[in-house]
Amino acid sequence: MKVIIAAAGTGGHINPGIAIANKIKKEEPNSEIIFIGTTRGIENDLVPRAGYELKTVDAYGLSKKISFKTLSNNLKTIKGFSQAKKIVKDFNPDIVIGTGGYICGGAILAAHKLKIPTMIHESNAYPGKATKLLFKKLDKIMVGFEDSLQYFDDKSKVVVTGTPTKVTPQNITEQEKEKILSSLGLSSKMKTVLVFGGSQGAKAINDAMIKLIKAQKNLNYQLIWSVGQKQYNIIEEIFKKEEIDINNIPNTKIVPYIYNMSEIMNTVDLIVARSGAMTITEIALVGKPAIFIPLPSNSANRQIDNAKVLEKIGAAKIILNEEVNENNLSKYIEEIINDESLMQNMGNNAKQIAKYNVEDKIYEEIKKILKR
Repeated sequence: MKVIIAAAGTGGHINPGIAIANKIKKEEPNSEIIFIGTTRGIENDLVPRAGYELKTVDAYGLSKKISFKTLSNNLKTIKGFSQAKKIVKDFNPDIVIGTGGYICGGAILAAHKLKIPTMIHESNAYPGKATKLLFKKLDKIMVGFEDSLQYFDDKSKVVVTGTPTKVTPQNITEQEKEKILSSLGLSSKMKTVLVFGGSQGAKAINDAMIKLIKAQKNLNYQLIWSVGQKQYNIIEEIFKKEEIDINNIPNTKIVPYIYNMSEIMNTVDLIVARSGAMTITEIALVGKPAIFIPLPSNSANRQIDNAKVLEKIGAAKIILNEEVNENNLSKYIEEIINDESLMQNMGNNAKQIAKYNVEDKIYEEIKKILKR
């Protein structure tokens, strides 16, 4: 099987693409797979690291705003579509699969013109622009959430598969929990809250957390806080000005990034995070209560829609980005962490939307398309 996967921009786009590629390689080791991405996204790190070739084009998305920069970016994006078409034509794949980012449009359109089968995996509860605009040209749309179905008039080519992720449910024993937490300088006797805002961090969450810690509001629970690789040094300096050693704060472990996220998610009692599609998927799989601070968006409230998937079934609380502060965040944490029954119910509710064997379902859909 020859496959092109178009994915760019964020880990939420790239990692599902890599998971799909890995599944194809597992089932059909002789398959040839390449990725199309942009010249500047995280795909330039993640794709080669996963062992796949990455072809890059210039793509920024088309903007209606008038300025020299947007005009320049629009022209580059149009040129990027031509570059994508050449890559598709030269590689001549059996199928082109998009998993998100500006590059999807060019790759899918090029494949459609060349009569090559196309699919998109849409991980967000609210479908993105590419999915909507390309709907009629796609052979199949795979979605992460049942809630996405309401946005499609023609559901015949839409299938709910779930979203591929590296996080899996684990039965962490008390001994394993103690070992994991002690390696972070924390105790297995206290309730633990995991806080993160993605690989780059989230300023609104970080600002609230800095004040929460300064006010010593976490005396009854402990924190594992991933602040983002670009923000760690900034936050370290903020604490240093208050004569606080970032590596020696009671009940608190602050890190730039968490590499063993599956293990940590299965260990903690509560999760505070943005509400990207991948995060929703992972929280559902591990069955943990959550507090979401959705990333605001000018084009569509995708993260709010994602968060509501869990909020409406009683698995999560939402604090809007512009409203989050140390007081309301602390209040929500305390309400959940001090109520064992509530925590249990929220976690069980989260599991209701969990999707399993996701890669198997996606591979099955790919094979169906290719058999037509």
